[in-house]
Amino acid sequence: MQSLLSRASLSAPGHVAIAVEDLATGYMSGINASASMPAASTIKIPVMVEVFRQLADGEIDLNTKLGVRSEDRDWGSGDIAASPIGSTFPVSTLLAQMITVSDNTAANMLIRLVGRRSINSTMAGLGLHHTHLADYIRTEEWSVRTTLRTTPSDMVKLLTEMAKSQLIDEWSSKQMIEILEHQEINTLLPEPLPQIPIAHKTGSFDDTLNDVGIVYADSPYVIAVLTTDLPSLGVGRQFIRRVSSVAYSHFQQLAKWRAENGPLPQPVDQTQTDPAQSAPSTTDSSDADVPMWATPAPTASPF
Repeated sequence: MQSLLSRASLSAPGHVAIAVEDLATGYMSGINASASMPAASTIKIPVMVEVFRQLADGEIDLNTKLGVRSEDRDWGSGDIAASPIGSTFPVSTLLAQMITVSDNTAANMLIRLVGRRSINSTMAGLGLHHTHLADYIRTEEWSVRTTLRTTPSDMVKLLTEMAKSQLIDEWSSKQMIEILEHQEINTLLPEPLPQIPIAHKTGSFDDTLNDVGIVYADSPYVIAVLTTDLPSLGVGRQFIRRVSSVAYSHFQQLAKWRAENGPLPQPVDQTQTDPAQSAPSTTDSSDADVPMWATPAPTASPF
């Protein structure tokens, strides 16, 4: 996997950071996996996690209703911003809108409910030391690049705990996965793959395009691909799809190898930093994303 990611990153546009983890073994591969990158709307996963933490602690309820305030409004993505001031929505609706259509106003309402400090504190407590929400989501301001930050390794760690039903508790993990599986923006990681369940969240603005998720292939894995300083969103889209296809093919081959040879040894970290990068010459003319923010002798292992 590491060599495949290295080759893919040789033609990467702008700055890219990738992490991929095999859920069966914990093997991690990556490129710049610990690099701090603009999170864009992938930051909404930590917001969701904090909402479910407070639900589990009995501090809030899914039926709790919040009214729209003028300071909640962000027009970058979603329809709730168009609702009259004072319009109320239950937490359950805000969660669904924040993730499935990346509604920024819904996200801001939930951030206001649970508190930015609580979100950051919970992420730090989970070991996500580079995931930080320094402000509400303000897509009209260039500072959104610095106020919403994360790394591929942080996102993979968070989603791995969720996939193992160990994030908050089993019920919360399963509920969050179900929400992520209903993602309606499926033009990045899912695009080159067959119709399989993928629990994921995208993020984008001007020169940044991200997608992070759990891919339920024959050998399930977690993947985070973050890109920024892109010459165009089209080349970023093309790159993320290519990495997704490479990862999926690898894990399908790995599933076949495991069926023939049994489990692999204990996990190691295979992440790599600072690959040579150059922009690809091809372009992508497909529709743009919504702005938003195994008992014979064993054969050779595919690793």
